[in-house]
Amino acid sequence: MPDGDVLVVGGGLAGITAALELADAGRSVTLVEARPRLGGAAFSFARGALTIDNGQHIFLRCCTAYRRLLTRLGADGLVTLQPRLKLEIINPDGRHATLSRTPGLPSPMHLGLSMARFGLLSAGDRVRAVRGALALRTLDPADASLDQQRLGDFLRAHHQNEETIAALWGVLVTATLNIAVDDASLQLAAKVFRTGLLDEAAAADIGHAVVPLGEIHHTAALRAMELAGVQVRLATKLEDLAFENPVGRLGPIATLRGRADSEIMRPAAVVLAVPHQRVAGVAGELAAALPLAEMAGLGNSPIINVHVVFDRPVTEAAFAAGDHSDVQWVFDRTESSGVREQHPGAQYLAVTVSAADEVIDAPSAELSARFLRALTELFPRAKSARVLDSFITREREATFRQQAGSASARPGPRTASPDVVLAGAWTDTGWPDTMESAVRSGSAAARRLLMSRVEVIESAA
Repeated sequence: MPDGDVLVVGGGLAGITAALELADAGRSVTLVEARPRLGGAAFSFARGALTIDNGQHIFLRCCTAYRRLLTRLGADGLVTLQPRLKLEIINPDGRHATLSRTPGLPSPMHLGLSMARFGLLSAGDRVRAVRGALALRTLDPADASLDQQRLGDFLRAHHQNEETIAALWGVLVTATLNIAVDDASLQLAAKVFRTGLLDEAAAADIGHAVVPLGEIHHTAALRAMELAGVQVRLATKLEDLAFENPVGRLGPIATLRGRADSEIMRPAAVVLAVPHQRVAGVAGELAAALPLAEMAGLGNSPIINVHVVFDRPVTEAAFAAGDHSDVQWVFDRTESSGVREQHPGAQYLAVTVSAADEVIDAPSAELSARFLRALTELFPRAKSARVLDSFITREREATFRQQAGSASARPGPRTASPDVVLAGAWTDTGWPDTMESAVRSGSAAARRLLMSRVEVIESAA
């Protein structure tokens, strides 16, 4: 590895972003990924003739960093973005409501008509919900003191009852923060609601991939990095990181292991773009200088996905949320999975269950039966449909635990060594643990290294 090269460890969205931005700035970059694929926590895998996404990852119009990355990857045509927010929420008793924005109206009036017609809440509860939204709009997501408070406490202090929390706030918070309302950090919730829903009318328009995620986060990303001159080495992991002296000022020494042999590299700088629970294992000598005790407080929150293939369509909804249902969110993955090539006329639905602590270890057969019942309650046509396939995917460490007090456990990109930086959706980006946060962290890490180089050059001059 020639002098001046940067070693990026981790091929998720954070690592991909850092590698591309460093390469675009003229640095020579090598990216290593322990798995045989790119994409990190948002990837696809094969199940027979089907292509399955590990989870149903969406983005919003306000996710400007992720959308820029899509453009950089040449993947704009592989996603779709609503022209305006439209989210259907369904109750098993047949009632439903649509959260949508009215074109041409500024925030927060853009949601007024939708809330006035929100059929899952009584008239009085709709008024409560509007008052709750106005209270949330007064919060500053940059106010660190909010992280010491729980969203549930705030909502109840502002007269939100169990119905408004279940039918509205819980639907949005559990999906975006992967934690229950009563445990969620108020600061992160303020970010979700202010940036994602209340500050700008178009911010919450929902986007999602129309192809398997692997076509974007692996295939397109690999092509973009190769065109940028990034050397990508899959199935290669960082085993150790050492330094010429204790503070690492003479440059890191990286031990890598591929499929066969190990090798020593001496990069000028390293980006550690790995999950927080893996940092200590790869940081080597630097680990003693990292805030590992604080980072341990990040914890993990699991997500499960229940995948069901019906022999016929049971809903026209591209996606929907459930109210008072085991089904939190459900997505139609028929077109992107290739299921109709194997089963013409079939429909493949994927149910996402966030904050899945209570069900993460439940037997697959039990989960399949439970969520099939829940799907038939939401979509009556499923009762007469035949199930062609059903299976479960589990992400035990899907996100860090975004509870009150978690902000103090999120480090920035800087470490004790000016030549090593951190990246990942779990770092201090000001955003929840999402694809947007991952991309922003990669940009922050790249900027930190580029800034350090400028500082070194100016100091030498």
